[in-house]
Amino acid sequence: MVGIGGAAESTDMVLNIGPQHPSTHGVLRLRLVLDGERITSAEPVIGYMHRGAEKLFEARDYRQIIMLANRHDWLSAFSNELGVVLAVERMLGMEVPERAVWLRTLLAELNRVLNHLMFLGSYPLELGGITPMFYAFREREALQNVMEEVSGGRMHYMFNRVGGLKEDLPAGWTARARGAVSAVRSRMDVYDDLVLGNEIFRGRTRGVGVLSAEAVHAYGVSGPIARASGVDFDLRRDEPYLAYGDLGDTLRVVTRTEGDCLARFECLLEQTHNALALADACLDRLAGLPPGPVNQRLPKVLKAPEGHTYAWTENPLGINGYYLVSKGEKTPYRLKLRSASYNNIQALAELLPGTLVADMVAILGSLFFVVGDIDK
Repeated sequence: MVGIGGAAESTDMVLNIGPQHPSTHGVLRLRLVLDGERITSAEPVIGYMHRGAEKLFEARDYRQIIMLANRHDWLSAFSNELGVVLAVERMLGMEVPERAVWLRTLLAELNRVLNHLMFLGSYPLELGGITPMFYAFREREALQNVMEEVSGGRMHYMFNRVGGLKEDLPAGWTARARGAVSAVRSRMDVYDDLVLGNEIFRGRTRGVGVLSAEAVHAYGVSGPIARASGVDFDLRRDEPYLAYGDLGDTLRVVTRTEGDCLARFECLLEQTHNALALADACLDRLAGLPPGPVNQRLPKVLKAPEGHTYAWTENPLGINGYYLVSKGEKTPYRLKLRSASYNNIQALAELLPGTLVADMVAILGSLFFVVGDIDK
């Protein structure tokens, strides 16, 4: 309710932002209660894109669910596929060929860079700077080309398989991938100088939207957002999977203590630099491996033994987990998805109260979420 006349000065106003509003990344709705220009409470309202993927998992076999799994975070499709095949392989007790392990690690890091470049370009755009977006898409195109060449897809790669990968690399692909990584790295100073060196960008983000480490733990926030608040946790280092246990000299977990919008952007940027270094390390290791298979031969009808398991990975946006329950059939009995964006976006209820409406877009954009990853 909004009062009339003088009474309006002390009456709260309820403001709905979204769904289908440019400041909410599409189909997210924020229900804000305002006292003048200051937000007193905030409620993220989700579900407008919900597709029931977890129930659809139960009606498809272990080969078909990969298609559903890679679509909830469309910027991290390869990493999404990876989580579900790791869960099924764990249920089967299956060992994956060494070449497939290193190739998966390489492609996961290239996918991480693609994800981060989108946010490195779009976040300044939300604060009024259009130029970084053009640079971000230039770098993304270089990496998209090599990802498309190896998998056949530009967004939904469908390259993971239970037991390895769909097929081996095209001839000369590693040299082209190394060239793309080198080209992107040589131009990353655009974000270091053009964005971080911009006093308007720093003024809009420093000290704004501070998320405490206690709130990170309370809401289950993960990924670069959690590490920007001083929570030093990364599954690639702390519970290594794929080839990350052999990349300890290259892998660097980037943290900050400020917990504000600027710290979150800095974490994302430095993590992109490190992902490029990890990709180079994987290419070096692949060059020294002998030729060999990249997948396992599977039966025509693949059934996981009865039981349950949980597989989690460090996706670009944070922790992605699959809890798989099998009754010994060719379809999962239950496959529960724990997505990073779903937990991270709940922190808005903690972040927004007490801030100004003018800072709302800066805070919202700094959470680096994909709506499909929320409404899974």
